Amino acid sequence: MATYVLIHGGGSSGWDWHLVAPELESRGHEVIAPDLPSEDESAGPWENADAVVEAVGNRRDLVVVGHSLGGFTAPLVCARVPADLLVLVNAMIPAPGEAGNEWWSNTGYESSGEEDVFYHDVSPELEAEAKRHERGQSNRSMDEPWPLDAWPDVPTRVLLCRDDRMFPPDFQRRVARERLGTAPDEMDGGHYIALSRPRELAERLLEYRAELSEKTAKAP
Repeated sequence: MATYVLIHGGGSSGWDWHLVAPELESRGHEVIAPDLPSEDESAGPWENADAVVEAVGNRRDLVVVGHSLGGFTAPLVCARVPADLLVLVNAMIPAPGEAGNEWWSNTGYESSGEEDVFYHDVSPELEAEAKRHERGQSNRSMDEPWPLDAWPDVPTRVLLCRDDRMFPPDFQRRVARERLGTAPDEMDGGHYIALSRPRELAERLLEYRAELSEKTAKAP
């Protein structure tokens, strides 16, 4: 049994994963999807990681998943807990010393020009519920430099969605190549894949763990 640690994006909450969690739990795994202190102006990058580390406790066999701005938090968690795998889903990939507010210009981000970049492939009913769970995002968490000197020594998979209007696929491919030296995996769906295609996302996360387990078993 693995523990999937699911980290939400900016101005959001652990609720984002409420459809993915039962898909993983039905396969016998544990899920942790904590709320980050997104609205707390005293909370910076390490405080965001603290919330996750505290929720993890002494659990092992960890798959840490970061969505969107959660890409800034997930590696910090992996630097502090014995994670087996890190998965970035439509995520911002930080560089050492880079603040969240600097990421946009540093990566050469250009908006897709679409009006609805979050929920375009989510049902209207689910979109309305998602908006009720939206929260603010503190300035400190975006202004403080990302504190790691290098990417944590944890196997990392990057997963992009081909219909993402927030972070278009070509942009994600380039950033993953430039910052991690890797080519992302791809699937259909938009930015909020955890809401629009939760079962498919869960299946992909399960596949990643199975592939890692198989690779580890074959290692001398």
